[in-house]
Amino acid sequence: MFEGFTSHTVPVGNGIEIAAWTAGSGPPVLLLHGYPQTSLCWRKIAPRLAEHFTVVLADLRGYGRSSKPPGGPGHAAYSKRAMAADQVAVMRSFGFERFRLVGHDRGGRVAHRLALDHPAAVERLAVLDICPTADMYAATDKAFATAYYHWFFLIQPADFPERMIVNDTNHFIRHTLASWGRTDGAFDEATLRHYVEASFDPAAVHAACEDYRAGASIDLDHDAASAAAGDRLTMPLLALWGGRGIVGRTFDVLGIWRARSASTVTGHAVDCGHFLPEEAPEETLKALLEFL
Repeated sequence: MFEGFTSHTVPVGNGIEIAAWTAGSGPPVLLLHGYPQTSLCWRKIAPRLAEHFTVVLADLRGYGRSSKPPGGPGHAAYSKRAMAADQVAVMRSFGFERFRLVGHDRGGRVAHRLALDHPAAVERLAVLDICPTADMYAATDKAFATAYYHWFFLIQPADFPERMIVNDTNHFIRHTLASWGRTDGAFDEATLRHYVEASFDPAAVHAACEDYRAGASIDLDHDAASAAAGDRLTMPLLALWGGRGIVGRTFDVLGIWRARSASTVTGHAVDCGHFLPEEAPEETLKALLEFL
């Protein structure tokens, strides 16, 4: 996927294998992608981060080359808790008990849960174009539901959304990428084909739906339990969001994250849509380098 990166297949337990790539030297940094993507979303940033850090890219459970198990009862196999535990195991397999963590979109939600469940493992946390899931659902109105229609489509009972997506995966994935981005040229044709092909497997479509179903059920239960226990993020946090996207227009991004954190929270809008690492790689890289 990346020149100079080494490919790995990491067993993390229960028959699950996570695809990962590593390069560079120095402090470890784990990068987690979002939907409907794979680790390829970091292609414009990861090689340059590897000039300063040991960079680990990982496909989330259910995505890319990683295992795609059934969701199981209560969608537990795709809870962010389970997906976060995968990534802790990946980093430990490389000898990293403590690391810096960057997550975009769904990867940001996995990173948020990882930082709550394994605070000693996360030295610094960067989240790209998200607010906490519970806050976003709580603020749902017509404008949000219109913009984030996929949150409500993908959580419908199996296998209704799966059948709809499998019927024309190429159109669905290309439309999703085009409608969420705001920058011409962010995706070349080879990248678009990669994201489409990564979603052709019906197991991948089911996994993505289960990821969102978990986000609307078991993940909210875990978030509520963390809030009731008074759990807060303890590491410095950077929040970046697309200045031409939905998150910054709809939410007080820094205010919400500061309410969830017991440490320093900084961040700003980036001049792009949802896909920061691909639409605005230079500005995103600069912010990450300064923070990490």
